[in-house]
Amino acid sequence: MQPLNDIRVLAVTGFLAGPYTSMNLARMGAEVIKVEVPGKGDPVRNNGPFIGPNGKNPMRQTDDDISTRFLKRNQGVKSVTLDLKHPEGRQMFLDMAKSSDILVENLSPGSLARMGLGYDDVNNVNPGIIYCSISGYGQTGEYSDKPAHDPQIQAMSGLMEINGHPDGPPTRVGFYIGDLVTPLFACYAIMLALREREKTGNGQFLDVSMMDTLTSLMFMDTLEDDVEMGLPLRMGNTTRGGPTGLYQTSDGEITITAASNDQWKRLVTALGAPELVDDPRFKEFHSRTANVVEARQVLQDLVGKLTRDEAIERFEAGDVPCSPVRTVAEVRDDKHFRDRGSLLPMRHGAIEGPVSGIASGFPILFSGGKLPEPNGAPTLGQQNAEIFGKLLNIDADELESLMRQGIV
Repeated sequence: MQPLNDIRVLAVTGFLAGPYTSMNLARMGAEVIKVEVPGKGDPVRNNGPFIGPNGKNPMRQTDDDISTRFLKRNQGVKSVTLDLKHPEGRQMFLDMAKSSDILVENLSPGSLARMGLGYDDVNNVNPGIIYCSISGYGQTGEYSDKPAHDPQIQAMSGLMEINGHPDGPPTRVGFYIGDLVTPLFACYAIMLALREREKTGNGQFLDVSMMDTLTSLMFMDTLEDDVEMGLPLRMGNTTRGGPTGLYQTSDGEITITAASNDQWKRLVTALGAPELVDDPRFKEFHSRTANVVEARQVLQDLVGKLTRDEAIERFEAGDVPCSPVRTVAEVRDDKHFRDRGSLLPMRHGAIEGPVSGIASGFPILFSGGKLPEPNGAPTLGQQNAEIFGKLLNIDADELESLMRQGIV
């Protein structure tokens, strides 16, 4: 199944948010052409470790070595090199845009427009283009010119303020949540724009902001009410609404959720303390919330007498939401994720077969068919001859001339 196999994407992307967007479009079958700076490429190409013909190394060993970060973020895309600041390079890009459906970019706001490749310029040659710009703060507003990566967005959105322990400092979420969630909204918006184009024939400009994304997610919770009531925002490994959180067994940590009266009843029954069901301190959600410190201590005393496996066995038998706290290695080696396709062998565009490491799969299963495993991420300019020949009718001699001039 390849639902987007009739869609072509031009991607002027680097680091993470842009590449993750275009990689997901490629997983759905789109032809994604990643346009990179000649001799340099995506900045992430320079961030080790690297994998190549000689295996994995902290430093680049051969021209075919590719950063593992790049491999993970650019599965299934094709790479061409093009100097967009050169007039001929600009024109080649516009000529490719004529036969493309989508343009994805995550440069600083206005960067492509200053090269003569903004939405209006591309729309003039292809009114059906869907032009998706991803940035830290958006293309408009007083923050739009601020440089930003994920840590700055986590801080500015307020996410760091609510993350961490009550007696500790604000804490960054452990992975690049702004860089990874925003592309999902970008893909969502692109699909809507494609649907709208089916009806009108017109493309449109999509302004996708990491800041807007995280802020919209933050206020799905009752943060403004919590502030007004003077409640603490950082809760560590617990929650405000009852004794949900992390508990220490005799040999490891587990998480438990008790977010309703029924779940509380099942939890304390599984722990062999049914008398706590009707204890007035804990009987109702509001009373458990008011006495959350005491409730947590009561649970910890009971859980602490069990091993991790004993606790998990009891809770699963009692239909109590729980899980062990696992290491990255445990998750990586879990067959469940391989079977479902959410983790895949990592592939390299210049090497046959999988290479050391794993890559993200597409985390949705379709009854209509299975998405094929993606090709490996490309070496810099790997598809120059293919793409420029197919889209621009450039032959080998002309391509060599463009390379000598540094345009390609």
